[in-house]
Amino acid sequence: MAEAFEDGGPLARRDPGFKPRAAQDRLSAAVAEALEQRHALVAEAGTGVGKTFAYLVPLLLSGGRALVSTATKSLQDQLFLRDLPRLRDALGVPVTLALLKGRASYLCRHRLEMARLSAQLPDRWAVRQLARVETWAQSTRSGDLAEIDGLDDRSPVIPLVTSTRENCLGSDCPAYRNCHVMQARRDAMAADLVVINHHLFFADLSLRDSGVAELLPTVDAAVFDEAHQLVEAGVQFLGSTLSTGQALDLARDVLGVGLQHARGLQDWQGLSARLELAARELRLACAGPRHDVRGTLKLRYEECAADGMLDAPLAALAAAAESTALACEAMEGAAPDFLRLAERARALMALMARFLGPLPNGHVRWVDLSTHQARLVESPLDIRSMLTEQRQKAPRAWIFTSATLGDDDELGWFTRSTGLEDAVHLRVGSPFDYPNQARLWVPSRLPLPNDGAHPAAVGTLAARCAHRLGGRTFVLTTTLRVLPGIADALRAWLEKQGATLEVLVQGSEPRRTLLQRFGDGVGKVLVGSHSFWEGIDMPGDALQCVLIDKLPFPPPNDPLVEARVRQLKAEGKDPFDAYFVAEAAVALKQGAGRLIRTESDRGLLVLCDTRLANSRYGERLLAALPPMGRIHSQEEAGQWLASLAA
Repeated sequence: MAEAFEDGGPLARRDPGFKPRAAQDRLSAAVAEALEQRHALVAEAGTGVGKTFAYLVPLLLSGGRALVSTATKSLQDQLFLRDLPRLRDALGVPVTLALLKGRASYLCRHRLEMARLSAQLPDRWAVRQLARVETWAQSTRSGDLAEIDGLDDRSPVIPLVTSTRENCLGSDCPAYRNCHVMQARRDAMAADLVVINHHLFFADLSLRDSGVAELLPTVDAAVFDEAHQLVEAGVQFLGSTLSTGQALDLARDVLGVGLQHARGLQDWQGLSARLELAARELRLACAGPRHDVRGTLKLRYEECAADGMLDAPLAALAAAAESTALACEAMEGAAPDFLRLAERARALMALMARFLGPLPNGHVRWVDLSTHQARLVESPLDIRSMLTEQRQKAPRAWIFTSATLGDDDELGWFTRSTGLEDAVHLRVGSPFDYPNQARLWVPSRLPLPNDGAHPAAVGTLAARCAHRLGGRTFVLTTTLRVLPGIADALRAWLEKQGATLEVLVQGSEPRRTLLQRFGDGVGKVLVGSHSFWEGIDMPGDALQCVLIDKLPFPPPNDPLVEARVRQLKAEGKDPFDAYFVAEAAVALKQGAGRLIRTESDRGLLVLCDTRLANSRYGERLLAALPPMGRIHSQEEAGQWLASLAA
């Protein structure tokens, strides 16, 4: 492995731009040792270390089977389509690769046929999208919907042409022999290295629905890249969720299948309407007086269920589901779809019984309320017990890596919530020359973040910086709520100056479109919230200024946050230091990481929160950031921006 990374080695011969890096060598050596010893490694590697190659090269050379999990489907595609084939060819190793995603990523031929016959599409755009899917379906080999350019993840067509665990017919499906989901699983079981994502890993361990649970016992190593997202992904999928959307989907499928295979034999329209009505009544009960909901609200379960407010709607939905189950069971011989519909209805009843029962220890409940549905969620507070159980099953290497896993040498922010205190811990700093490449400025004359004037002040400051640079600026916010105020102030100042910079705002267009429009950054300012804090790579001069509106503390009234605070207090710990400051440090490092992406990048990071300079925890948060040069006045900031513009 050392030979692979050395000057003149196979990687350097394949890529003239490749240079040996001491930090990358340290990380790859630790990964190789974890593979040999079959132990757990938690490794934080700063931006520019080259952590992807540092874990992939040892894996490819190890001769064992491996599972690599990433945070998103786009990162999966990057690994599978670009990084792994390049490395495999450079190293000359005969390793077979496979890509495995969740059901919702693959075309279901049976569902496509049903959609063609009976789908009720909302508009002409959706009709055109369905036609595109039909055309593509005739030639695709993988069935991966990511192959279709411009098909948005939120398209109403996707649920119609993909299967779920609930509506899949399995071996009874008429299209089973050509099933893309089953083909992807077969490819994964036959491959040496399989690329998955965190959501799929946890969802499958919980539901055993995508092949990961069968795959995991056969591998010698499991690697989790972007591991800082692992806990939230696990908490999301290891719990139980009852959504009104599930009931509405069941109502739609009962009506479609009933009219297609058993018209007149049951009151399909009545059963469907009863499910729909019960689902809508449950959402209204969860909303209470909040009838005008925009975006998604996270509500305390106790608040929604106070005085038995959810008992009657849950009971009504359970009764509607039972009637549906009985009707479908009576039609079992008419088509295989009816048995699956009955099972879905029974599963819905079991979920309602769970939410009417007591809350298990170490769990929390909440309600996600949006314009169209309510989701009742019960989840564990962390993934300690699940991950510990998996690690104890068989000796294999477990490797967790990210640019941000904590602000101490033990990486306690990550290891405490995953039960990995016993793992080998490694922190490898970035090779970038931050003191010369970047400056950090905490403006002293801004209002406090809880002041109503703060968003406008941030917008005005961002406009001044962007005007100096001719664009090339990101404004990252901790909440969606302040986006309009910051964007309006930004535009107002630019208009007053007669500047022609374009202000791009999250929510106006899909994320991918906004990033494409930002392009080389010239003449552009982008204002975005959480989805722009990580996973975005803007090297070179495209991005030279990042402003963060305030410290990214977790929202104190979030039900999951409240439950974690109660747990820490019960353990005798200070929740503010142990949880709030630790979370803010990791999030701050992620946001700041957008600025410097290569050895030649230069930029300015502006933290628009005076608490960094005036509070006892400010120094801890500043110490968590890369060692940028400090700026202490507006004049210094102006001079640095002028040097960047030049």
